[in-house]
Amino acid sequence: MRNKKIVTIGGGTGSYTLLSGLKKYSVDISAIVSMADDGGSTGILRDELGVLPPGDVRQCLVALSDSPQMLRNLMNYRFEEGGLKGHNFGNLFLSALEKINESFSVGVEQAIKILDVKGEVIPVSDESMRLFIQLKNGQILAGENNLDHNEEIREIGLQNVFLKPQVSAHKKAIERIKSADVVVIGPGDLYGSILPIFLVKEIAEAIKKTKARIVFNCNLTNKKGQTENFTIDDYVKVLESYIGKNKIDFVTFNNNNIPPLLVKKYEKREGKGSVIVFKRQQKSGSYKIVMADLLRREEIKEKIGDLISGTRSFIRHDSDKLAKVLMMIAEMGEYENIIKEII
Repeated sequence: MRNKKIVTIGGGTGSYTLLSGLKKYSVDISAIVSMADDGGSTGILRDELGVLPPGDVRQCLVALSDSPQMLRNLMNYRFEEGGLKGHNFGNLFLSALEKINESFSVGVEQAIKILDVKGEVIPVSDESMRLFIQLKNGQILAGENNLDHNEEIREIGLQNVFLKPQVSAHKKAIERIKSADVVVIGPGDLYGSILPIFLVKEIAEAIKKTKARIVFNCNLTNKKGQTENFTIDDYVKVLESYIGKNKIDFVTFNNNNIPPLLVKKYEKREGKGSVIVFKRQQKSGSYKIVMADLLRREEIKEKIGDLISGTRSFIRHDSDKLAKVLMMIAEMGEYENIIKEII
């Protein structure tokens, strides 16, 4: 039996969590990564060196790497003082590879070999992506970094996001989606990590046409002004407005109670009700909800020197639990065929 071909869609901490679990299975992984990031160390390198954003790609490379722990620690090391304060070594490493090769994708391919990466990490585009944010009052903000740092979004609310100018998709990303057995979306920021990938029109079209089983890992928390009061169905409606109605087959959702102290801590930052609680609802689509204990138990602590640590969620999925559920979904079709033959 051949390995399942799994394509993941996302970026940031969500993709790191997902890939860290999936790499332990005998599957062919292709991680398609958003290139809209322009905050923190990534944003500075992008502005000062004219490079493509390395941050999300770096996290995926480290997650899939079979290199010694010391090398993975090095890729995640963040300088705490001096002129490099706030910068991540892995970001500098990828930017240097881009400069040497005059191509971000070629640099990533070399990093895959150096880091002994299991699978592929594919930037959604080799062109410079700029995300624009439209607020509910019509105001336009430039830059993905605003999603975490602009109080107007939290006060007024987000209406829409778009790319300007439009960019072309990486050909390899389209090919992998077309040949995938399973496409996994998220977890991750809806407007910051996931939708920028679908805003690349060839990617959205490839998802519409693929015969792959499509799974959405629903987030554990909502963000004020962006996904405020969102239910599972709200997430699915937004995603399917880009990739086509009834395209999502399964949604995974955590059914284990989040510790009250963590809920209180998160709601203090994002508002009451920002931790998503499952409620029986009238679904707008044909997707099935897979309920399981997906919660990471260890407390997430802010890292010294991380310029955007204060905006990251400290309520997260557990890598191994999430991967186990996804593998069950991936293999479900094979079991159905076997059962039919027995009957």
